[in-house]
Amino acid sequence: MKIRDTISLAFRTVRSNRLRTGLTVAIIAFGIMALVGINTAIDAMKQKFTESFSSMGATGFTMHFKANRMEFGDDGRSNVEKEKKGQKEKKSNLGRPITKDQAEEFKRRFNFPAKIGLSIRGVNDAVVSLNDLKTNPTVRIYGGDENYVELNAYELAAGRSLNNLDIRSGRNVCVVGSDIAHKFFGSNPERPLEKFVKINSIPYRIVGTLASKGSTLGMSWDNAILTSYTNVRRLLNTDPNATFNIQVKVPDIKLLDGAIGEAEGVFRPIRRLALTEQSNFEIDKSDSFVATLLRNLSFITWSALIIGFITLTGAAVGLMNIMLVSVTERTKEIGLVKAIGGRQRSIRRQFLYESIIISLMGAAIGILLGIIIGNSFSIVLNTGFVFPWGWLFYGVLICTIVGLLAGLYPSLKASRLNPIEALRYE
Repeated sequence: MKIRDTISLAFRTVRSNRLRTGLTVAIIAFGIMALVGINTAIDAMKQKFTESFSSMGATGFTMHFKANRMEFGDDGRSNVEKEKKGQKEKKSNLGRPITKDQAEEFKRRFNFPAKIGLSIRGVNDAVVSLNDLKTNPTVRIYGGDENYVELNAYELAAGRSLNNLDIRSGRNVCVVGSDIAHKFFGSNPERPLEKFVKINSIPYRIVGTLASKGSTLGMSWDNAILTSYTNVRRLLNTDPNATFNIQVKVPDIKLLDGAIGEAEGVFRPIRRLALTEQSNFEIDKSDSFVATLLRNLSFITWSALIIGFITLTGAAVGLMNIMLVSVTERTKEIGLVKAIGGRQRSIRRQFLYESIIISLMGAAIGILLGIIIGNSFSIVLNTGFVFPWGWLFYGVLICTIVGLLAGLYPSLKASRLNPIEALRYE
């Protein structure tokens, strides 16, 4: 019997047992859907994280203060408690916030071909109002300088960014996010310019509007307002321990390591650190946040693999049982084929092909459902369509292996049947 005829016969047999075939296909499809769907969603999240958190690209880094982490001894008491008990400990420089003077001194001393931005966090619960309109207390206020917009991957939709006069004087001017602009002035980004809004009852003049940046994990980057860091310190930040962040961006990635070394060498004397003291500030590359998040997402990938493996193992057992039942039901047919000269190899192939066809049907349906479900996350996250080419290949390969393994024993059993006993089987 030719291979084409064997495959055709296998297709006809699969069609004739629709209920059993459908159940097995559904189980296999569920396993592949879990694999492809979860990993497609993860690819969409990776794309969004990369866009959102690598705001300065691969050529930037941020310096911020290092938090003082409390350590505990073997007796369960903290170092602070031990100090109260009279134990002498060296006073730590950790936990000292980066002050305005230190940040500005760094900006003056850092003689390196790079752009430097200073920023400070304002409040996260500001209320913005205009006449009778008012926002919820969820508006975030950022204090920055003239480079804040560029270094944080924002774009101006209209107007201008902050300038040196705004920074030095600390006057009440601001650049508003697209959510704020749209709420009070409509969709035209030019309308808010030179208008006044109140931030926590303090009037501010709008000098620019930002283009939409989207959201990440439900947090909108557009529900924010930028003003100068001097203004934030004067009016909008009540935290006495508020610390500055220093962002640095070099024009070429080849200069990044040199810029980091130079920045640390310049900033340590400003922070009054001795040669033997460890740095009380941290330097994070722009892509370090993304790398951390992607490492965390790998756990979800392993979870999807475990779910898919368990499901496909059950599907393989079910498929093998169906093929064994099929061998029993078609014992007389197998005996007849052998009696008229059918070879063991042809019978083996037929049952293997049937098993692989059922498995691949499950793969096709599972991959399609997985792509649809995974890309539903792309719609929510507002990213582009994700097609998991790698998992498409792996899905087909896995299902082919499942079909081969599940059909191997039934096909061997069918090919080894004695034709005389098979013909007499009732």
